[in-house]
Amino acid sequence: MRVFNTFSLDEVYRILFRNEPLEIAENTWEAIDRCFEFLQNFTSNKVIYGINTGFGPMAQWRIEDQSLKDLQYNIIRSHSTGAGKPVEPLYVKAAMIARLGTFLQAESGVHRELVELLVEFINRGIYPMIPEHGSVGASGDLVQLAHMALTLIGEGEVWYRGEWRPTAEVLEENGLRPFQMRIREGLSVTNGTSMMTGIGLVNLIYARQLLKWGVVTSVMMNEIAASYDDLMSEVLNGVKRHRGQQEVARMMREWVAGSRCVRKREAELYDRKHDEKVFEHKVQAYYSLRCVPQVLGPVFDELENAEKVLIDELNSACDNPIVDPDTENIYHGGNFHGDYISYEMDKLKIAVTKLVMLTERQLNYLFHDRINGILPPFVNLGVLGLNYGLQASQFTATSTTAECQTLSMPMCVHSIPNNNDNQDVVSMGTNSAQLAARVVENAFQVMAIHMMAIVQAVDYLKIQPSLSPKSRAIYEEVRAFFPVFVEDTPKYKEIRSMIEFLKNKELDI
Repeated sequence: MRVFNTFSLDEVYRILFRNEPLEIAENTWEAIDRCFEFLQNFTSNKVIYGINTGFGPMAQWRIEDQSLKDLQYNIIRSHSTGAGKPVEPLYVKAAMIARLGTFLQAESGVHRELVELLVEFINRGIYPMIPEHGSVGASGDLVQLAHMALTLIGEGEVWYRGEWRPTAEVLEENGLRPFQMRIREGLSVTNGTSMMTGIGLVNLIYARQLLKWGVVTSVMMNEIAASYDDLMSEVLNGVKRHRGQQEVARMMREWVAGSRCVRKREAELYDRKHDEKVFEHKVQAYYSLRCVPQVLGPVFDELENAEKVLIDELNSACDNPIVDPDTENIYHGGNFHGDYISYEMDKLKIAVTKLVMLTERQLNYLFHDRINGILPPFVNLGVLGLNYGLQASQFTATSTTAECQTLSMPMCVHSIPNNNDNQDVVSMGTNSAQLAARVVENAFQVMAIHMMAIVQAVDYLKIQPSLSPKSRAIYEEVRAFFPVFVEDTPKYKEIRSMIEFLKNKELDI
């Protein structure tokens, strides 16, 4: 069995967020060459889809030899019909990495020149203009990948060094040449799940960051509320046989270590006889504080599964047909179909929405003085009635949470036949991935407001010295750019800065 270069999620992260350059192993280049040479020799006097036939429902029409290269250019140009806003460069870069992942399997029959140019685009920060709308997720992301292919043949537009420019100009400036068609490169670039996979990879990376913040803020919430710490105990969570719950509880225990804010039930309620009729401190906290391992545990498990599915797809050959020099055959099927990604993005956005809902309820606990019993309304550190603290920020958090709930309706069940009913069952995978991206971005907005409220609560209670060392460090980092406030001021810029902090902070958890 041949082994080629594959990508891990950590490698994808470093390429995307640290701009680590891509390098392809020599044995992978040899395998790509071998596959191309096999296809070149195999095609003589044979009928092969997309090489000497039309595409989709036009596959019944034979293409004459003198028009074979035109056929490959035609699928790119004819399918560059996307609409809507351009997809952000980060997601486009991820989609190019996903497309490269397919070519590195050496099952596509493309010439190495195409792969080399794709690597140059990624390494040099040349990002094709790809509109947000156009894919039904089978035959993969035809329209959006056609826009990617359009730039690889030197046409269309690219985002380069902060501006949109004609591709031809940027290629010339970088000493690059458009790739030339050999046999099936036009079809191979456009046919597959790379757009949805790329967006999905970014979603997963951000969702994992959100989960970490969900654990951190939940610990800090329990410190603020002076909760009993057995909610996160190993024994309690160990008798529930779900790995995610146990891992979330473990992360909470590690984060809370050294805190003098949380209470020990055995030291306060089990230590002596109690004759009180009413207990001043809650015996059990609200669910949004007490049930964090049970709520975030399923999120943890879903993100684990999403990583497996996305990395498997990234390291798969997802075009059609599949060119296999080992068996000396060309196989026609549907590896471009995106249901694996569509299902997973629907599940991921539901998981993130549940995290957002937990965050919103914790925020409401902080803001609602009759519930928490220890803080002023809306953690207002000014004059009640004259000042308003973070009161209006709750409107933003509530409306954004509601949008997440609506966006979490599954997309994968919305198959609509098209393409003369050739594509009679489709995945809508890219739509699902883009909706998940919107949910993820919304989650950062709600989390940003929540973090602002948490540090205000810490200041009101003056519990900084009693926080766990890790919570204290986060508190101080946040206060370095978001100082304590008493007077009312606009907060939209602070929310924006907080989002960037939450996305980029490397958490030791």
